[in-house]
Amino acid sequence: MGPQILAVANQKGGVGKTTTTVNLAAALAEMGRRVLVIDMDPQANATSGLGVDRRTIDTSIYDSVVLGRPLADARRPTPIHGLDVVPSDIALAGSEIELVGLARREQRLHYALDAMQPDDDYVFIDCPPSLGLLTVNAVVAAQSLLVPIQCEFYALEGLGLLTHTIALLRRELNPSLRIAGIVMTLFDGRLALAHQVVDEVAARFGEQLLQPLIPRNVRLSEAPSHGMPVTVYDPACRGAVAYRELARNFDRRMQDQPAAAAGGL
Repeated sequence: MGPQILAVANQKGGVGKTTTTVNLAAALAEMGRRVLVIDMDPQANATSGLGVDRRTIDTSIYDSVVLGRPLADARRPTPIHGLDVVPSDIALAGSEIELVGLARREQRLHYALDAMQPDDDYVFIDCPPSLGLLTVNAVVAAQSLLVPIQCEFYALEGLGLLTHTIALLRRELNPSLRIAGIVMTLFDGRLALAHQVVDEVAARFGEQLLQPLIPRNVRLSEAPSHGMPVTVYDPACRGAVAYRELARNFDRRMQDQPAAAAGGL
């Protein structure tokens, strides 16, 4: 059986996609799972957040998706045992234009992953905050979506759009696409609005809402600037504790209850 392949996606920016990708992947690796992160965002924040110096990258996801090189050529280890990354770099910024003229432009990542046949438990694809060809490639390659939503007012405005987008992706690109879970980020329990947002998301998505809620946490915000997941940067902080608990719950859900992970909208 191959890995669980998940696109971490939300067309809205600033919702914690990369933070969730990096820290959930690190926490799962800490549990002994084999994990691969594919950084599909030209900003390359997942790459640097996992301790990879972008100046040392000679082969990236760009070389695989656009130029057709084997994905294994771009895979490299991180300082965290059991966690590898396919890095992004600045060349990816212009790839949307280059992809337009390529054959099977929506399926380049899918074919690259198939050819590599990764021996992992999980593959997380960190998507850019848009619905361009890079995100489309991620969604076509993935079996499931993991959707971070921030506990703020604009999340409520975006819920309808998110539901519409997921339905569109299923209809046009990947009919078997599942929702692995919704991760609520930037939760501040002192704010009534944060609780209101969680209640609205729970009402809309039900059991797909994963626990725990990820709190606002200074150490969680600081960790990327040090090139570390928060589980390494400050293992005892609230953010690290939350992502470890999320990893345990997520892993149990994906391993023991595949039907529960395949929810609809």
